[in-house]
Amino acid sequence: MAVVCSKGDWFVSSCSSTLVSVNLKQTCEPFVFDCAKAEKRPKETEGNNKSSEGGSKEKDSDRILGFAVSSSGKHIALTDDHKRLVLFCTEPTWQCISTRWVVRRGTSLVFTQAEDEVFVADKSGDVYSFSVLEPQKPGELKLGHVSMLLAVALSPDDKYIITADRDEKIRVSFRQAPYNIQAFCLGHREFVSTLLVPTGHPDWLLSGSGDGTMKIWHYETGRRLQSVDVRQHGILQNSDADTEKRFAVSRIISSPDGRHIAVQCEQFPSVQIFLVNSGIESCLNHAETLALPQAPWDMTFDSQNQLWLLLESEDINVLLYRHSEQHWKLCDTETPELKRVTEALQAQANVYKGSVGLESQFKHLYKVTFDNMASYLQKKQERLEQQSKKRAANSSKHNVGGKKCKKESSPVAQSTS
Repeated sequence: MAVVCSKGDWFVSSCSSTLVSVNLKQTCEPFVFDCAKAEKRPKETEGNNKSSEGGSKEKDSDRILGFAVSSSGKHIALTDDHKRLVLFCTEPTWQCISTRWVVRRGTSLVFTQAEDEVFVADKSGDVYSFSVLEPQKPGELKLGHVSMLLAVALSPDDKYIITADRDEKIRVSFRQAPYNIQAFCLGHREFVSTLLVPTGHPDWLLSGSGDGTMKIWHYETGRRLQSVDVRQHGILQNSDADTEKRFAVSRIISSPDGRHIAVQCEQFPSVQIFLVNSGIESCLNHAETLALPQAPWDMTFDSQNQLWLLLESEDINVLLYRHSEQHWKLCDTETPELKRVTEALQAQANVYKGSVGLESQFKHLYKVTFDNMASYLQKKQERLEQQSKKRAANSSKHNVGGKKCKKESSPVAQSTS
């Protein structure tokens, strides 16, 4: 799976083990980092890590699991399947500052607004804090859930750390004292897959879920402000869509000017655009559906409020949209920044091509449900069929055995012999 993000002058994308960063303003060589060539874990550290995971037999790889860009675009952090946390700075030139080790595989990362820390949520439900100012300092455990964490966010004032897990919970904790919980945001019926505090509304929290909904919260009180069933906009309206299929909300992003929210559902070829409404009745109003030739891997807004989409395709397919005359319009492929990005990603075409058609990252996170009556009737039918086969087999054996006995006891047969 490929991921994209744009901050400042940079467009950053990761796929498999490769991170590619392109300058949108200047024509220059892109920065490319391959985790397969990164620093390896010391053997003594590797041994300690395995023991802390209870002798985990999972084989490490160099696949990038997630990355985050700081608000200014000056710092970038990534974590991979080899349990590395790699920190970069982008000014004056791109360079790797440090490579540190996380205890378990990361699922989500976020920088503080002050850019002094980066928080890493992992698959065991823990959140660790890593210093940016002291890039060699080990991580510090901050909080934990009882189930896998899928998303982590911070309030714009860095006061609260917001975490979402597989068990439908959103927890709002104090960053400086995470054992103090401010609120819970409860209401999703499946795992919470993504979180966003939108630009211009620092008291709102947007959450996406495997239940196909996006919810808006006043996160400090845990009060739900609005719930939007994303499936009603462009998914169920499509006559070819399988209404029984599950559509997880995989990404929610906000334009820098705070006017638009874009929502993406995993493996479905469209993006929903919502207008931010400060009125009393609703927070968001559906404005437009962007129909796409393929499902998008990921999307991002740049500093100019342009919407970038990276489509899941054998050929590198990057789309750029601009808002004009109340609609989002597709830009020409010769647009300078689009051309720079497309050329840089095409140079890594083999990396992206190898990630097409991979299994859904959310497939195993859905709750397993049972229809007790259907299960009972199915088992009853199976029992009846087994009993019928058993009776037929016993009847066949009895008939064959009876004839054999009759033949052996016949006096004619005995005299003849």
